[in-house]
Amino acid sequence: MSGPTKSMGVITVVALVLTTAYTVALGSNGLLWFGWVVLGLVTLGMAAADSVPSAMPRPGRRGPTA
Repeated sequence: MSGPTKSMGVITVVALVLTTAYTVALGSNGLLWFGWVVLGLVTLGMAAADSVPSAMPRPGRRGPTA
């Protein structure tokens, strides 16, 4: 996994902990849980996109030179 994907994973876990703490302290808030689900899906999408090899070379990278 690349750096941005790892960061997004950490943010998702922290958001889950904060949403759970809010729910325990003040009661459930459906909008917070919906937001966390959306964040989780975006994180999964980033991880899936990161794991697929690219068919095209990345800009700035050159192949072997002769």
